[in-house]
Amino acid sequence: MRLWTVESGFESLSPSFIFVIFSNFLLDNDLNTPYFTENQKCQKSAKQKMGRIYYRDKKKGGRTWFTDYTYQGRRIRKKIGPSKRLAELALKDIEIKIAKQELGFAPSDITLEKFFKEFDNFSRVNHAPESHRRYRNIINNFKMFLGDRRNIKLSQLNPRLFEEYKIFRREKPLHKKIVAKTNTVNMEVKTLRTIFNYAIKWEYLKENPTKGVNRLKVTDAKKPRFLTKEEIRCLLESCGDELYPIFYTFIFTGMRLGELLNLTWDDVKIDKRRIYIQKKDFWQPKTGERIIPMSDDVYSLFEKLYQERKPEAKFVFPGKNGRRLTIRLRERLIVVARRCGFDDVTKIHTLRHTFASHLVMSGVDLPTVQKLMGHADIQTTMIYAHLAPDHLADAVNKLTLDD
Repeated sequence: MRLWTVESGFESLSPSFIFVIFSNFLLDNDLNTPYFTENQKCQKSAKQKMGRIYYRDKKKGGRTWFTDYTYQGRRIRKKIGPSKRLAELALKDIEIKIAKQELGFAPSDITLEKFFKEFDNFSRVNHAPESHRRYRNIINNFKMFLGDRRNIKLSQLNPRLFEEYKIFRREKPLHKKIVAKTNTVNMEVKTLRTIFNYAIKWEYLKENPTKGVNRLKVTDAKKPRFLTKEEIRCLLESCGDELYPIFYTFIFTGMRLGELLNLTWDDVKIDKRRIYIQKKDFWQPKTGERIIPMSDDVYSLFEKLYQERKPEAKFVFPGKNGRRLTIRLRERLIVVARRCGFDDVTKIHTLRHTFASHLVMSGVDLPTVQKLMGHADIQTTMIYAHLAPDHLADAVNKLTLDD
């Protein structure tokens, strides 16, 4: 009796599946020999030890079959479908994979500490400095949570551990004696998910241990602080000639701090009235490349800066000797803001919020704001949605049966 022909695809089958088919052929066709009679009890006891199949009746008739097995102290049940035979084959395949240590666990299991060191070296070379710092800080937070458990194997990580981490971050203050906000916890879990995706890519894991870990419901998020037009005027009038073009560019382009500090004249096409946020040998943008069109006022500012630039100046906003700007812009902003009477402005990012907020209040739709801001996710842009109630009302009013 022929099991399979080469023409029907035998060559494309995995060795594990071939073994399953072959073993089932032997069990079904020649069980009366002394060898098989003697080994049936061993096979039966092994099956009971490794796992079982079972079914549940459907309300509308028929059955659904499941596999049920235990591996490394974890009970795992999987839905197979209406076929009992397929469930039996699936269980045999699982048993083979368990024997080969292929069931959701990498052949080369390493400690979490060793993996984090490997990832840190990778991140330092492949990610922007700001991103590398963020990864390192979140890894350190996770290590503080683990305590003495930080030398566990990657294969021992599971979703329950990350659920415990969420509780830990919401209840235990780590920095500045305050607990992490909900958005911060969600961001950290998302970042850890990204980190462990590299463990899959590097063949240390078969599945991400954060799979199934949901985001916390955000109830403590504050609406972004932005400057009013009067505050913008005061800030620009009070900041001085050195800071004026920098603060002006933040407010009227929405650039991130890193984007502005690393902006070179190669990124600026004055004739096309465009600013290109793009990768360089020494820096890469946080969420990919994008184009920022220049308004008439921004065009005039950049044209003036270009005419006044020094020959050796590579950066649009250079520091000493034409190199990257190194002054502490955040501290300068705080001083000027206090001079204007708004002490709650303490971050450069407030100027970026100002750009997005005034766009939305002017009637610009959120997807366009997302592109201008360089947000990877529209949910990030949705924090400005409350500023556009009239714009949203106008949108729904466009739906009518009138010709």
